[in-house]
Amino acid sequence: MKNDLCTLGPITIHSYGLMIALGFVLCVIMGMYRAKKRGLDPEAILDIALLGIVFGFAGAKLLYLVVEFPALLKAPGQVLGSEGFVVYGGIIAGVCSAIVYCARKKLVFLDYFDLAAPSIALAQGFGRIGCFFAGCCYGKETDAWYGVVFPENPFAPAGIKLIPTQLFSSAGDFLIMAALLIYAKKAKRRGDVGALYMLLYGVGRFIIECFRWDDRGAVGVFSTSQLISIFIVAGAALLFVKNKKRGQKAC
Repeated sequence: MKNDLCTLGPITIHSYGLMIALGFVLCVIMGMYRAKKRGLDPEAILDIALLGIVFGFAGAKLLYLVVEFPALLKAPGQVLGSEGFVVYGGIIAGVCSAIVYCARKKLVFLDYFDLAAPSIALAQGFGRIGCFFAGCCYGKETDAWYGVVFPENPFAPAGIKLIPTQLFSSAGDFLIMAALLIYAKKAKRRGDVGALYMLLYGVGRFIIECFRWDDRGAVGVFSTSQLISIFIVAGAALLFVKNKKRGQKAC
């Protein structure tokens, strides 16, 4: 779990950033390759990915500031300067940017959502590996054999065995990617692959949140991400119903 890989002059290469970059590159490569095979525009995939990374980071930071609003009021400099992000904020902002892009380019958003869903899950899988190296998004204390002891770092408490929720999340993301790729070959209705992504990710995220131990905000008995997951799963169910009513053939 070493986050600082090497230093090149004034620049330090971090494992977290490297995993994010690797996930992004593989996401684009997979998306463009599959776009060509399905008769969609590969350049649109690249544009959507670039918009997604910019607005995704902005959205992830914005939601973090909302979640940490009480701390923001007490110590704005500390919160604004932190490395905190909330993944759901990035997903929501990224999807919104894709919707706007497709509308302006007169492209069918659901076609590109279906196409991009497996690639998004792939990128998230690498992102969670980055979280593991950085020590953020850690799990509860455990005596189980799979527990991990983190070294001194700004996030996870050092010297005690913790559930590696980052790795469990990563494995889940890769499984979601595989499931979506298989389902995409059989899906008959436009939008169903994207809806399945929302369903699987929402359920998986809700479950993994039960094992996390880091401070990430709460609304009643639910963490912020669990509450959002409920709406994501409900949105997936609604999208499945709408897809069935529209009856449009998958691309």
